[in-house]
Amino acid sequence: MTSIGDFSAKAIDGHEVPLSEFEGKVLLVVNTASKCGFTPQYEGLEALHKKYGPEGFAVLGFPCNQFGAQEPGDATEIANFCKLTYDVDFPLFAKVEVNGDKAHPLFQWLKKAAPGLLGSEAIKWNFTKFLIDRRGQPQERFAPATKPEALGPQIEKLLKQP
Repeated sequence: MTSIGDFSAKAIDGHEVPLSEFEGKVLLVVNTASKCGFTPQYEGLEALHKKYGPEGFAVLGFPCNQFGAQEPGDATEIANFCKLTYDVDFPLFAKVEVNGDKAHPLFQWLKKAAPGLLGSEAIKWNFTKFLIDRRGQPQERFAPATKPEALGPQIEKLLKQP
């Protein structure tokens, strides 16, 4: 059975990160963008990361420029924006594609494992969220409009599971 630990991704600074580093944690994987109407969700994502991090939770942010070209910057610009504007401390990765032939393998897997409405696989917009359990298995997909602060009960439920 595939798990999130079977994948790797480039961190925002360019080094390869085996996602097995996050095994045993509850994760929220999010495709992000700096110039989107949902960009203020960075604040809520960071709040979740801080609140639940000590219990074994992490947010993983994957910038993506596929929706309205709302992530035009390079890695340095993205990292600086996130740190200076929202004091983001959760792991950020290099810009990825989440749909199409060049979609990152992690997102290809997530979309199949946790389809959206009516079984659709395509990610519709920035700030689509995938909640992953401690075994590295996707449990739920949340729409971009779902605010991070609304995810507390689902995160707490998964944190209580072995």
